[in-house]
Amino acid sequence: MATYSRRKGHRLMNQINVVPYIDVMLVLLVIFMVTAPLITTTVIDLPSISRATGPSAAPIEIMIRDADAIYIRDRERSLPERRVTQDELVKLLRAKQKEKPDQPVVIAASKDLPYGDVVAIMDLLQRNQVTKVGLLAKPNP
Repeated sequence: MATYSRRKGHRLMNQINVVPYIDVMLVLLVIFMVTAPLITTTVIDLPSISRATGPSAAPIEIMIRDADAIYIRDRERSLPERRVTQDELVKLLRAKQKEKPDQPVVIAASKDLPYGDVVAIMDLLQRNQVTKVGLLAKPNP
């Protein structure tokens, strides 16, 4: 059998040669240094917020307890709630919006009321150009 001779001066290398990695890093560094001044930065113009001149108007509350029981309350004038029909509701809100077009309207409904009845009132207000309509999550008793 033939024996393999091993040279005494040649050993296997068990360390990673990092010189090529350093060369690549230096080339990348030079590329970034050359291209960085060429990149143009854009200026973003953010909108500014102006302060309101006066306090916002108190919302008009529409309370729906049943499909036929609609109540309205004007917190700004401290009027008690009163029962209205859908036609009266539209007329009152149009008159209020002519006086103050930025006055919001909030709808508070009973938990037991079907959501379709609330949507019907919102649709009625939208068809009659009543703006700024919102929903009141937890109405105050």
